[in-house]
Amino acid sequence: MEFEFSKMHGIGNDYVYINCYKETIDKPENLAEVVSDRHFGIGSDGLVLIQPSEVADCKMCMYNADGTVGAMCGNGIRCVGKYVYDRGLVSKDVIKVETLSGTKKLKLSIHNNQVSSVTVNMGKPSLKAKDIPVKTNKSKMIGDLLIVKKRIYRITCVSMGNPHTVIFVKDVNKIKLNHIGKAIENHRIFPNRTNVEFVKVIDDTNIEVRVWERGSGETLACGTGACACVVAAVAAGYCKKSTLIKVKLLGGYLYIKYLANGDVLMNGPAAFVYTGKYKLKN
Repeated sequence: MEFEFSKMHGIGNDYVYINCYKETIDKPENLAEVVSDRHFGIGSDGLVLIQPSEVADCKMCMYNADGTVGAMCGNGIRCVGKYVYDRGLVSKDVIKVETLSGTKKLKLSIHNNQVSSVTVNMGKPSLKAKDIPVKTNKSKMIGDLLIVKKRIYRITCVSMGNPHTVIFVKDVNKIKLNHIGKAIENHRIFPNRTNVEFVKVIDDTNIEVRVWERGSGETLACGTGACACVVAAVAAGYCKKSTLIKVKLLGGYLYIKYLANGDVLMNGPAAFVYTGKYKLKN
């Protein structure tokens, strides 16, 4: 099987994108593992298929590097917005994208006939344990204790259409993420596993985040993770609703606003890396 693809990234969170208006992809779960391999494949945090939609301008199907399905990807959906506009699949600056976590509205910022940044209405988060889900008798997990590898962490769990576990620390750079990230991701209280974010609160409008993505490991950025961190920071009293929060990640910055009506807005860049053809070995 041979297909055309584009490598794209949102502040370093990179995926392989395939235009399924033109290409037919069999077994995308297996393909995601192959193309994501950074030594023997194209190299990415996962695979995104851009497909026609009956309810929106296009549909995004996302797969993690280990082949598991992802319901939503904040950096990925910004790249989808850039792809469909720059490649002429849409010709307007406000579009809707269908995802497994619902249809999302995107506002495209256009410069020189190309998308430079995208603002996404990520919808309403949930702090309810059953929505994340978390195995607990509590209705919410906000600052609750979790013992992992003989250490105690205070966790706040948030759903942004996918599960997130946020932990506030004094210094994100001292966290041995390769040691602890996978253990928290696969902890028994998370039946669907979880993304993990360690957060340093700089002040009430600035936070710093390191991300362990479910199924991919540490990544340079996570859009839904940045949103979850702001929601958790508001729940903990570090930040306020309706305030623009600057989120520093390893790959760059995202700008998040948790609105009074409950919606979360995310703004950030999207970029092409290169386009090519890939031939899958039989």
